[in-house]
Amino acid sequence: MKTIRILVALMIVAGLISACQKKAEPTPELEKLSITLDWTPNTNHTGIYVAKELGYFTEQGLDVVIQQPGQSVTDQIVGTGKSEFGVSYQENVIRARSENIPLVSIAAVIQHNTSGFASLAEAGITSPNDFMGKRYGSWDSPSEQAILKTIMSKAKADFSSVKIISGVYDFFSTIGKEADFEWIYYGWDGVEAERRGIKLNYLPLKDLDPVFDYYTPVIISSENYLAKHPETAKKLMAALSKGYEYSIANPIPAADILMKHVPELNAEQVKISMNYLAREYQAEASQWGIQKAEVWQRFIDWMYKERLIPISVETSKAFTNEYLPSK
Repeated sequence: MKTIRILVALMIVAGLISACQKKAEPTPELEKLSITLDWTPNTNHTGIYVAKELGYFTEQGLDVVIQQPGQSVTDQIVGTGKSEFGVSYQENVIRARSENIPLVSIAAVIQHNTSGFASLAEAGITSPNDFMGKRYGSWDSPSEQAILKTIMSKAKADFSSVKIISGVYDFFSTIGKEADFEWIYYGWDGVEAERRGIKLNYLPLKDLDPVFDYYTPVIISSENYLAKHPETAKKLMAALSKGYEYSIANPIPAADILMKHVPELNAEQVKISMNYLAREYQAEASQWGIQKAEVWQRFIDWMYKERLIPISVETSKAFTNEYLPSK
């Protein structure tokens, strides 16, 4: 009888323990998606790698693969749905939309255009008038020569006197040799010239004509994807915003994170670049990623005027701020 009472007591205790134990919650499955870069990884992309490394994507329930475009163009990859998001440029979004490829810019990575024309200081090129009779190293962008022509025309300089050298992609191996001046992004090649002790004359595009203070680069998606997955887009932008805000506040730790993921980059160049871009990502804007309609409209108007696009593009459909986190 005593044995039976003991067994019953043990069963009651076991039942109570079982009832009190909480059932382990299943780990929610992360939503898988990809973001395709525009080029090889560099400091334009630091906030993306920070969001990956520090778990900001995971916090939002996302499993994000960061990939390079390979032989394809990012705009085509995103436009055809092979990647949910990508890194592109305002110019490319406008051109794509004019060709019935409904890409949408959902954030400006950098608030102002940080590119411009650079030459060795010894060449004495200090204004668009000095471009006359010189060799221009071109990377063969569709709008490149039109931009150069507009800037020179504004300065009443003769664009036809410039010799265009096509297929120039490596600034440091060609400047002063194959070409007298080239188009660079100061946050990469410009700061690298400083690091190497190479003196440059640099003419920022945004200072030469306000129309060229456009967004480059931008985060893109497709109209189709955004219509079907608006909450996912908001989650991605929340994570990316945290990634770039961290990079702004902590440029050197952010540089270390980028180097961890892309060890082939030059560590010193990355850190100098990050110190520069930390001031440029958001600049004077109220938050990272914000875009202005007037910046889009004036560049659309210019592209259409220069016949770089067959039809004009509706500004309100080319970009949106609605997926950025509320501040």
